[in-house]
Amino acid sequence: MKKFQFGLLILMLIFAMALVACGGDEEAEPEEATTEETVEQPTGRGALFQTIKDRGKVLCGGRTDLAGFGYLDADGKNTGFDIDLCRAVAAAVFGDAGAVEFIPLTAAERGPALQTGEVDILSRNATWTSSRDAQWGNFTAVTFYDGQGYMVPAASGITTIEELDGATVCVTSGTTTELNLADSFRQRGLDFTATVFEDTETVYSTYESGACDATTSDKSQLAAVRSGFENPDDHVILDITISKEPLTPAVPGGDDQWFDVVKFVIYSLINAEELGVTQANVDDMVNSDNIKVRRLLGAEGEFGQADLGLDADFVVNIIKAVGNYGEMYDRYMGPNGDAFTLPRGQNELWNNGGLIYAPPMR
Repeated sequence: MKKFQFGLLILMLIFAMALVACGGDEEAEPEEATTEETVEQPTGRGALFQTIKDRGKVLCGGRTDLAGFGYLDADGKNTGFDIDLCRAVAAAVFGDAGAVEFIPLTAAERGPALQTGEVDILSRNATWTSSRDAQWGNFTAVTFYDGQGYMVPAASGITTIEELDGATVCVTSGTTTELNLADSFRQRGLDFTATVFEDTETVYSTYESGACDATTSDKSQLAAVRSGFENPDDHVILDITISKEPLTPAVPGGDDQWFDVVKFVIYSLINAEELGVTQANVDDMVNSDNIKVRRLLGAEGEFGQADLGLDADFVVNIIKAVGNYGEMYDRYMGPNGDAFTLPRGQNELWNNGGLIYAPPMR
């Protein structure tokens, strides 16, 4: 019996070897194809940027419900200060400000959208904080300096936080606003009841209906929302600032080249205002006597454009598309802004008493 089993085993081995010799090549192909299907996209410097260029458009996470920053105009077109930033990035990369797709996000969706790579850039009045920088992705450069405040009915006569003791406050969930609200009351030993909604529109409609004694958010947002109330003068924004809120576009982590591209766009917008380059004069300014202007516009020298994979004159495309930083601000929040009027204050250029400052382009 053992001899029989041994002989059978030998025959099976010979048969298996014959199969490999005759059909080995045919078996290898499906195995190789399966391996290719499971290979992940490469990560590292330039990987996301290359994906964006191959796709032919930038995916921008924004909003459609906040006047001045991200909203729909009368024709249903995405518009606003944060939206213009995404258009500027598209103009820099593709020479076409329209090469961008806008993805509306709620406040709670912002972090996950960056972490999963659903968006290439988050430009949705997001505050740059240490925990978000550690968890969400890479925050680029501050585009708007803000601070959190409170809005109350004018008839209430309230002027201080202490007078809000025991109040019901409407607030958006998933935001730094919610934490700052709790901190400001706890620090003073005051009580409050938070009425929380994920949807910003619901927060303010609930407040406007009188269901909350106050509402809180960044002061720019409060000003934007109040401008859309039925009776704006019936509400006041208290002369109180309880936090620092540097609003900053962010990108997914892992690609330093894409990170730098977005920063360069922001720096270019700021330097253009400082140097007097505008949408109206940019073509003429290419021939300026100012060396810094010519360098910024790619007419002389360089400041890293080629290293980032951008055209030498990409700033010209940016300014033609959206104007400089000041023009973007004034378009929506200036004295004749499309949305509302909000003095620039800290958002003036550094040489005009503000905090808006960018490294030199050289």
